[in-house]
Amino acid sequence: MSVHLTPSAAQRVVDMIAKRGDGIGLRVGVKVSGCTGYAYVVDYADAINDDDQVFESEGVKVVVDAKSLPVIDGMTLDYVKESLLNEGFEFNNPNVKDECGCGESFSV
Repeated sequence: MSVHLTPSAAQRVVDMIAKRGDGIGLRVGVKVSGCTGYAYVVDYADAINDDDQVFESEGVKVVVDAKSLPVIDGMTLDYVKESLLNEGFEFNNPNVKDECGCGESFSV
């Protein structure tokens, strides 16, 4: 089981943590949401909980809680910058079976 970052995503996380001034890595998970079932949750990882799995990808710690891991196992997280106003993380999750029309939620 694992979650990976592209070099672009890893650099974005490093830059964000440096600007923030603290943090041990990136926390990635899911929550029940939307019309299809799940939505991604991305935040700073400030601590590692007992039920967390920690992966190292491109030199960055990626922290995933035990409930989210089966839903995002094998996912690659990229950071894309399409224009000055349009940039963000892109989730390439091999477990996704369906997405809602607006792209905000997904099912597995």
